Amino acid sequence: MDENATYQVLRNDEDQYSLWLADLDVPAGWHQVGKQGTKEECSAYVDEVWTDMRPRSLRERMDQASAS
Repeated sequence: MDENATYQVLRNDEDQYSLWLADLDVPAGWHQVGKQGTKEECSAYVDEVWTDMRPRSLRERMDQASAS
């Protein structure tokens, strides 16, 4: 990763996050979340919002199993 580049934070349909260079096209299956900045700023944002590393589909299955 380029320390002087501008990054953006992306999220996929499983609620997983990634840093992506801001000047590149967003890859299929990923969506911008509106955060852009340095690598450190974007990483700090991801650390703040991504508190459950499990993919969304796994969380949903586990919630259904515990509700049964």
